Amino acid sequence: MSGHKHSIDGHSNGDRAPAYRGRFAPSPTGDLHAGSLLAAFGSWLLARHAGGQWLIRIEDLDPPREVPGAAGRQLDALEAFGFASDLPVVRQSQRHALYQAALQRLLDQDKAFVCHCSRSDLATAGGVHRRCVAHGPRAGHAAPQAAVRLRVADAAPVEFDDLVLGRQRQDVAREVGDFVLRRADGHWAYQLAVVVDDADQGVTDVVRGADLLDSTPRQILLQRALGLATPRYAHLPLLLDAHGRKLSKSEAAHPLNPADPLPALRAAWAALGQDPHALVAVETVMQLLAAAHDSFSPAQIPQAASGLAAMHNDPGANAV
Repeated sequence: MSGHKHSIDGHSNGDRAPAYRGRFAPSPTGDLHAGSLLAAFGSWLLARHAGGQWLIRIEDLDPPREVPGAAGRQLDALEAFGFASDLPVVRQSQRHALYQAALQRLLDQDKAFVCHCSRSDLATAGGVHRRCVAHGPRAGHAAPQAAVRLRVADAAPVEFDDLVLGRQRQDVAREVGDFVLRRADGHWAYQLAVVVDDADQGVTDVVRGADLLDSTPRQILLQRALGLATPRYAHLPLLLDAHGRKLSKSEAAHPLNPADPLPALRAAWAALGQDPHALVAVETVMQLLAAAHDSFSPAQIPQAASGLAAMHNDPGANAV
């Protein structure tokens, strides 16, 4: 990772950012469940282990999927489990101007383009978009609404070292194609918003669930296109139900009980591969977090099961 962080307007943040700044960024699509707690706990532990800061960001950019009141309940639950942001909580819904500025830079530099392709246009290519203007089935036929995509060069492999999963590689052009930055419905795409926010907030380390591993090469390409530094990445194991489905998509994803936080924290600690005996004697949340901080070993985090993609990376999401 480069030594200086640059904001989206090109100015260096220099030494103002700490050596380590992590974040937990839930979407308000429901109450926090055990899988959410594992991601929050893991990101908090890695930040504290490094002597760094830990932030909370509410990723509320998809109104059709949001549940009224969920963001507030998520923050209340995090507080009950002992997790408080070291800086004021940021909400993506209040940051549209930042995303628009980044998108306009990419359009002005011909690194992004307007796309009128529909889901059906891309279905035969498995959702992978390549050069609709020159070769696409709807070339010259403007749709009522259009998406904006990043222009991904041919043979654009991205490699990075994941703290948990090791060396990773993806040929973004072949496997993903030109991916969406602003959707045809006008909503900002996850990939653009998260890259802009991480840079603007000075995030040095992105720690999240392994279902978002597939997003990382896209985000690295976007960081390069915007002239932003690339943070370090760590992708944590996912909690699965009895059928091997990610917990957040399962009926087993019951909301956490903030009134009784210790059992869920102990379960998340064990799922992170840590020694359960380290937390046996604790009686309060603060005691548990202090003991966890003292005993945490990043090397013990298990690797996640493969093949579990987040909704952001569904092939259909690349067509809107």
